[in-house]
Amino acid sequence: MQTIIFLLLLFLGVVFSILLYINNKSSRLKKLNSGQCPSCHEKAKEFFDTNTNTKFKHEIISARLLKDHGCSGLKEIEYTCKSCGLKEVHSSN
Repeated sequence: MQTIIFLLLLFLGVVFSILLYINNKSSRLKKLNSGQCPSCHEKAKEFFDTNTNTKFKHEIISARLLKDHGCSGLKEIEYTCKSCGLKEVHSSN
């Protein structure tokens, strides 16, 4: 009986830790896609030139395509932060 309870608790712990990992990874990807660094929390900076009435945007996050696996395959994208040097690779459709 103790073994069954222990295995049930272990199983629930593994399931919840996997769900927490997936949630954390998707929230980091959303932050990277919005232009915010998840580690140093820097955002893109906008400057306005009053002489020419133009806006300049200095992006903090740069994205680079590493691998493209064809028409219906995954794309592996590397995100790099220019202020703290963070590098993360995520795959997307």
